[in-house]
Amino acid sequence: MKIPTNLKHKPVVVVENYEQVDGRLAQNTDAKGLSLGLAQWNDRGKVDISAKVWRYTGEKWSRQSEELPLHRVLDLSILICRSLVHFSEAYRYEHLYDPQEPVIDRVGLQGNAMTVAISTDNDRINEDIKLFNQALSDDGEMIGERLRTLSRMLKEMGY
Repeated sequence: MKIPTNLKHKPVVVVENYEQVDGRLAQNTDAKGLSLGLAQWNDRGKVDISAKVWRYTGEKWSRQSEELPLHRVLDLSILICRSLVHFSEAYRYEHLYDPQEPVIDRVGLQGNAMTVAISTDNDRINEDIKLFNQALSDDGEMIGERLRTLSRMLKEMGY
């Protein structure tokens, strides 16, 4: 399915077969494509690049399609990686985290730090964290494949 080019987000680089590789949802997903392009929120004279997940309901392109600035996509990747590191050793804690110190890390970015923490405001955190940990374990092979691919590409780029 071709990603539309007549909408506000202007695709430049596309993955039009994303429905075939969308993790556990492959072949049965409404996420039909990915694109990097000119952001829909661009003002005249100011150009931002965004990443977009294109969703299709079967009848029309969905308003639930997501568009994110590239730095947010990378920030989410950092959050995923830091979370994976935490959960690889979380078995050491009775509740998979230390309730006395719910902050996992502070990741320095542009003169400040992104605080990565367990959501202690969630009144069902002890139940939800177990489900989260199990889902990470269940998807470990799929996530690992993508991380190895990303690692290889980052090394090719000199990072």
